[in-house]
Formats: sequence, structure tokens, C-alpha cells
Amino acid sequence: MTMRSLSRHTQAAAALEVHTLRTRDGHRVWYALAGARDGVPVAVLHGGPGSGSQPGVLRLFDLQRFRVVLIDQRGTGASTPHGSVRHNRTDYLIADLEAIRARLGFARWGVLGGSWGAALALAYAGQCPRSVTGVVLRGLFLTSAREVRGLFIGSRKRAPRAWSRLRAAARCEQPATLAARCGETLQYGANEARQRALALAWRGYENAVLASASPRGAAQRRANLRNPREPQRHARKLIGKYRIQAHYLAHRCWLGETRLLSLARRAAAAGVSIAAVHGARDPVCPRGNLRRLSRAVPSARVESVSAAGHLASHPALHACVAQALTAMFTPTVEEGRSSMRRAA
Repeated sequence: MTMRSLSRHTQAAAALEVHTLRTRDGHRVWYALAGARDGVPVAVLHGGPGSGSQPGVLRLFDLQRFRVVLIDQRGTGASTPHGSVRHNRTDYLIADLEAIRARLGFARWGVLGGSWGAALALAYAGQCPRSVTGVVLRGLFLTSAREVRGLFIGSRKRAPRAWSRLRAAARCEQPATLAARCGETLQYGANEARQRALALAWRGYENAVLASASPRGAAQRRANLRNPREPQRHARKLIGKYRIQAHYLAHRCWLGETRLLSLARRAAAAGVSIAAVHGARDPVCPRGNLRRLSRAVPSARVESVSAAGHLASHPALHACVAQALTAMFTPTVEEGRSSMRRAA
């Protein structure tokens, strides 16, 4: 085990206890713990797919009362082999979560997921409801073909120049095939220079779409276009990130909206609490996803944040997610330390 100090922007008292889960099929899954050793355990599932954990998420938690587990899903972040899509599907990710939970000795834990991580959290809770006390979702992605079309086609109006660059990098003639062309370009063995160009263009388009939800979005989009060299240092990691993302999106994350909402209903029926916070100006995950979740799971506590977009860094969205975590998990802190925390 090693120790790594967090950024000065993260709570000063926090440090990560870093571990690796070695799977039988050749993956090494990075995970890390922070907070009170006897605190209520909550696993944090990052988005993407392919993005990796962000230690800044710890600012959402009172680390004197929580035991937070950050997990880099297969092939992402510090997990290796980086960018690998071999043995990389949603069912494998769920099995990894169960293996980590068992290794840490948690009888049950809570789950916080954002974007794709929110979809994974619902799928995990639906398949393993006895392992989960509750889930908090931010910017829910329902893994539908409709959402993928919205990202690659519908959102081009938000960032036309960045979209044109992505389309050119993918050498795509038909907009309807853009997602598939991106996936083909990022496959193993494809030309590395083309992969680098595509990953950088995808990142630029993603940033421009996300910025479009902000009043300062136009200035941010111009800055992205003026400074295309800045991400070059990270191009290799971006290739892995977007290879995994294309791999998952091509298969609707092995879920799809109908199945995912069915799993959400199953989790709720088994007693798993569900809370969802969504930015009303989210340009990536439609705000109608919150309504779809409410219809499928009437008991879910949902909140739309009027001024917020997709990014968890938005102050209002950040505050609402932190409040949802407190409301869901802190009432059980005392009993959690005896019944949820560890098997004796």
C-alpha cells in the first residue's frame, strides 16, 4: 500500500490509501480510500465511460464521517492495461465492485455515480441490491441510442467548429456514422497519428459542448480552439479514454434504457434508496432523464438544478449532490458504524 497526498484544492486532512485489485483476466483495477476508517462506506463511480477518478470529488464528503472509495474502472485512470477493451464490459465492472467491497470487508456500502457512473451505479444496485444501501446520482445517463445520437449529431449545433474538426479527424462523410467511425479509428492497430488527432478532436468537441451550458461558454470554446496544443501531453491517455468510451457506446453499455430502468426498479423494490440530482441545462444527458427515472421509480428523490449544466464543479450542482449524500447516508452513520462498516 502507498500513500498519496491530495491536491491543495481537496480537503487538507485527506490522503488516499492506494490499492490494486488483480483480476483473473489480466486487469489491475486501481482503487483508493479516504476518510474515517470507521466511517460510512461510499463507492464513487466516475463517468465517461473511460474518464477515471477525480480526487476533487472528495470535497463532497465530510471525511470525518465517511469512508470514501474511489475506483478507476477497467482500463481507465491508473488501472492497467490502460485503454484496454479486452474483458471490459459492464458485467465485469460490476464484478470488480463486488470484489473490492468484499476485500474491504464492507457488508454493504453506498454508491455515488456521475453521468456514466450514475448508470453503472443503478445497474450495480439492481444486480446486487443486498450489497448497496443507497445510490446518489448526478447527471444521469440512461445509455440509450437516443442520447448517443444527441451527443454526436444533435449537439453539433452547440459547437459547430469543434464538431467539424471531430468529423474531419474521423474521416466521416455521413453524420449518422460519426460514432461508429470514431470507434473504428481508435481500434488497436489503427494509425497512431490518426488516433491522436481523433482523440484530441473528440476532447475538443466534448469540452465545447460542456462549455455551451455556461454563460462563459463562448469564451471557453474560443480558448479551446486557440490552444489546440495544450492537450498534446495527454494524447496517449486520451486515446485510451475514448477507445473505451467508443467501445461502450457502441454497445449501449450492455444496458440500454429499458433494462437500466428495470434494474432501478428492482433496486428500489429491494429497499435501495435512490436520489438523483440533474442540471437543467445539461447538454450531454437530457434533463428528461430525471423524469424517466421518476416514472420508473416513484420513490426516487429527484432534484433539477436550474442554473447548472453537466459538470459536477458547478457550485449549485455540487451543493445539491453534497446535500443528497448527507440526507441519504448521515442518518445511518451511528448504526452504519456497527452494521454496515465491517463484518466482525
